[in-house]
Amino acid sequence: MKLLKDILYGISLRVVKGSTDVMVNAINFDSRQLDADGVFVAIRGTITDGHNYIEKAIHLGVKVVVCEELPKQLIDEITYVEVDNANSALAIMASNFYDNPSKNLKLIGITGTNGKTTISSLLYQLFKKAGFKVGLISTIKIMVDVEEYPTRHTTPDALIINQFLNKMNKAGVEFCFMEVSSHGIHQKRIEGLVFEGAIFSNLSHDHLDYHNSFAEYRDTKKVLFDTLGKKAFALVNIDDKNGMVMLQNSKARKYSYALKSYADYRAQILENQFDGQLLKINNHELWSKLIGGFNAYNMLAIYATADLLGLEKLEILRLLSELENVDGRFQYYISKGKITAIVDYAHTPDALKNVLRTINSLRTGNERVITVVGCGGDRDASKRPIMGDIASEMSSKVIFTSDNPRSESPALIIEEMESGVAPQNIRKIVSIENRKQAINAACQMASANDIILVAGKGHETYQETNGERIDFDDFKIVTGFLKRLDK
Repeated sequence: MKLLKDILYGISLRVVKGSTDVMVNAINFDSRQLDADGVFVAIRGTITDGHNYIEKAIHLGVKVVVCEELPKQLIDEITYVEVDNANSALAIMASNFYDNPSKNLKLIGITGTNGKTTISSLLYQLFKKAGFKVGLISTIKIMVDVEEYPTRHTTPDALIINQFLNKMNKAGVEFCFMEVSSHGIHQKRIEGLVFEGAIFSNLSHDHLDYHNSFAEYRDTKKVLFDTLGKKAFALVNIDDKNGMVMLQNSKARKYSYALKSYADYRAQILENQFDGQLLKINNHELWSKLIGGFNAYNMLAIYATADLLGLEKLEILRLLSELENVDGRFQYYISKGKITAIVDYAHTPDALKNVLRTINSLRTGNERVITVVGCGGDRDASKRPIMGDIASEMSSKVIFTSDNPRSESPALIIEEMESGVAPQNIRKIVSIENRKQAINAACQMASANDIILVAGKGHETYQETNGERIDFDDFKIVTGFLKRLDK
């Protein structure tokens, strides 16, 4: 139980009707999950407006209503709090309710279009290997040291974030690595959190269904750096022109990393092959099990972050060489028939281009690259023809298929991908709407030494169609087909 006036601390209040000297036992913003004697925060969402559920919340026993617009009829026994922004209020209240847990550990935020999951997950791995108690909040899962919890969002809502940070405090966690999405920033889910540092990986075409323009998408990411304190660090990839933009007006200590530009942390790729790559980081060589230029950037960001957090440099290099690939990120399998299957989360034009560029750089002869790829429904449609163009230009053969169609027609999504294919590449493409059949077809097409790329879903273990999720694991499916062909 917490006193209402304590959990309202730091919020911009417009109107308060009723007493703030009341004890509350929970905060909710979902009218389906209300607690008696709790607080209901009315959020204006993209689909529903929480203000329409205030009467229901009171009927179910909440003591306090926080909203952006007071109801016309007020009930004497209820405390009403009118605020400028309910999302912001929810985040600050959540932090206060859980005793401001981000202040009691070193929280690092990772943002960018690609690389967030790999960087955060491998930082978790590295610091665990170094002997620390560590937390992780990622697209794939939430970790409270060794305890694993599922997650469905890149950046969970403010209540879940603070609930798990509080669990981390109780478990003695010292460091937490957290993916920070543009949606999470825009919806104020990270407000009230204290970050020890922030990492910017890169910025490319994505989420323009949500943000009105690329500039808005970029500036939303920048908010994470604008809100850092003077003692925090800001680490950015300056090979991406948006890296310097992130540092503008930031009060944090500023650091850069790059493969092509002069930077505080620099790396070179000395060798690159299917079982790993030899890197030189700040004049020290190390062998990494992760391959490709995009992973060279990821490893460099991890090295820099560990250095900024006080780990010894040679120890960091040793630990980097031990890191294992993240599920669904260039995860590969080589069959007895010498067919290589690669599963990768590449669901943006830039990520798909990076993965195919890496695969093509590793080809030694006449191996064909057979790509299976789709685009998600109810998401940025403008990237679909671009994805179609990249896949068909950089592959020997392409099968367009479903990703997570959600409420859209899979056939129409595939048509939009086909519209981006250049005339000289049309002969390369086949369209198979059923994703499992598409993966099977790729396995049937492949011969010894060929490479199959299954792109777009990566670590996901489901496929979402018309509100229903069915079990679907790209890696299990493609390896299963190849094992049957080996018999």
